[in-house]
Amino acid sequence: MQNELLVKYLLQLADNAMVIGHRNSEWCGHGPVLEQDIAMTNIALDHLGQARNFFQYAAILQGNGATEDSLAYLRLEREYKNCLLTEQPNGDWAQTILRQFFFSAYQSPLYQQLMNSRDEQIAAISNKSLKEVTYHLRWSSEWVIRLGDGTPESHQRIANAIEALWPYTGELFMPSDEELAMQKENIGADLTSIKTVWENNVKEVFDEAGLAVPAQGYAQQGGKKGLHTEHMGYILAELQYMQRAYPDSQW
Repeated sequence: MQNELLVKYLLQLADNAMVIGHRNSEWCGHGPVLEQDIAMTNIALDHLGQARNFFQYAAILQGNGATEDSLAYLRLEREYKNCLLTEQPNGDWAQTILRQFFFSAYQSPLYQQLMNSRDEQIAAISNKSLKEVTYHLRWSSEWVIRLGDGTPESHQRIANAIEALWPYTGELFMPSDEELAMQKENIGADLTSIKTVWENNVKEVFDEAGLAVPAQGYAQQGGKKGLHTEHMGYILAELQYMQRAYPDSQW
């Protein structure tokens, strides 16, 4: 039973990284300037690398012929347990930046805790991933400040992004059954303490950007249970096309 819960926990971590990585990859060739186009593409690759590491470990534990590819490409929509925030559309540059900032501000304390996981493989993946996420958080924080403290138009765009994305942040800290079980076993993280770090980080950056932190309201949820927004089906249609059209194809 614990092994099954561990696999589900790993898949949740992998799904979050993969879906936001795929979303970011949609900016490749479309960034506002070349330097930021490259930065966003590299962040996308970092997330996909994190997803691969978690998928590979989950496949070993699951057995029965499972591979990182089968877990990434051959599951149905409701079998993905990523948070709804990660699947939100790119929108304009401000919305993409804010989505990355919210997620990186969550991933940073998450990986810091998971570095001390009783599971040595999770700890090792988290240690490697934290180095990447530290850059993601710094980069996205600087952009939130630049947009919020910039021109009237840039301030309005980031304000609109906050209004659109804030309702999806609460789910990050609503523990699933797998997260509760893994925390109890000293394998997973404590989302309550992560939420405190996240809130402090967001307030610090928003204050410098001249942005108001919204009041806590209704939180959209369902992703951790496989109940997704209308966007998820389109993501999977693109993500899974090659593998489903040409089963077992390899480079």
